[in-house]
Amino acid sequence: MLFLGVGLSTVSLLLTGCGAGSSNDGGGESEAGEFTTLSVVENTTIPAVLETLAGDQCKTAADAMPLKVDTVPQTSLDQQLQLQAGQGALPAQFAAGSAPALTKELADSGNVLDLEATLNDLGVIDQVEPAAIDTVKALYGGFNVLPYEYNVEGIWYNKQLFADNNIEVPATWDDFTAAAETLNSSGVTPLSASGEQGWPLTRLISGYLFSDLGKDALQKVADGEAKLTDPEYVEAAAAVADLGSKGYFGEGIGSIDYDTAVNQFLTGEAGMLYMGSWVLANFNDEAANQIGAENIGFMPFPKVDGGAGIDNQYAANVGLPMAISEKAYNDQTGEWLSCITENYGSVGLAEKGAISGFKVNEEVDVDPLTQTVQDTIADTSESVLWFEALFGTQATTASQTNAAPLVTGSMSPEQFMDTVQSALK
Repeated sequence: MLFLGVGLSTVSLLLTGCGAGSSNDGGGESEAGEFTTLSVVENTTIPAVLETLAGDQCKTAADAMPLKVDTVPQTSLDQQLQLQAGQGALPAQFAAGSAPALTKELADSGNVLDLEATLNDLGVIDQVEPAAIDTVKALYGGFNVLPYEYNVEGIWYNKQLFADNNIEVPATWDDFTAAAETLNSSGVTPLSASGEQGWPLTRLISGYLFSDLGKDALQKVADGEAKLTDPEYVEAAAAVADLGSKGYFGEGIGSIDYDTAVNQFLTGEAGMLYMGSWVLANFNDEAANQIGAENIGFMPFPKVDGGAGIDNQYAANVGLPMAISEKAYNDQTGEWLSCITENYGSVGLAEKGAISGFKVNEEVDVDPLTQTVQDTIADTSESVLWFEALFGTQATTASQTNAAPLVTGSMSPEQFMDTVQSALK
């Protein structure tokens, strides 16, 4: 996950197939013949993997067009992109803006390469996972950013607690609530979640919406074709509120932070945890994980009976995606693009344990849970977004700050949805 930084600084790293140098120009127009990439200070994984590729799998491309990485703090990225676009000086590759809207604007002005057409021309489109392409299109309106990171979200569950209580892995929402009731009756908190952050609760609302109404449910809200206050949308908020009223989140949900929620699951206090694949770092921490990695399972969001949603529904996001400048694109950039698409998945996973939206073409020795996620991505052709994915800042804040009141009963489902709908602009 990305965290916002403060201040303004830049670091540049010039990499060729054999050596490296540095500069402090803060980005801007690429020097002739360089594969200049603008990333963010907070993300060290993508530049490191690109460095590895430049010295090995992509050495031919790097010899012809040396890699140069410039970084800015995440908080400064949008301003930097707008400045460089206005000067006609966007680098060959650049991190997408903080919100998809900026990348869409840059694409409309001819600054972003159409990756679907280009990767097809290069003959490497099949090296990108279909689920990742689906996620990018849903967020950005087209396949115009590279999925250097790819997170899938679902429900992690304690296999031992399920076995002890004779619980089958829930396939439907009714199965899910029945499992929660069984765990609750045995003295186990059924579902751990951070009410303080709010989004782990609103993820359940969107999961229900997508499963019930279809994967375009929130796109219709964004397009003005539906409202969150429509009865079928309120039903999703009511279903999640019902989990709270039955005590399935345990006590003090409003004050539970992210780390506490994860720890409740890893200590066996809670039987299930909705979370993205970024939580693997916690699961693989032997000191923190008291239930054992072998006792952790992963399942898709349970299907609402009679719903129009897809089977095996996972929400997904692309972390820090990268766009390619249409104006800076040439044959040498194409060589880099082909090589990255064919090799980043395997090298990133092997070197950094990084799960991306690129296919893994070589056998990589990873832990079983990481392999589970990788297999899930490979076996998934469609994905859904999350509740606030298409919301502005005001509506996102309204959603996440009122999620805990929704599940504690101090706000009704109708009030919750009306509050968020009113904040949509």
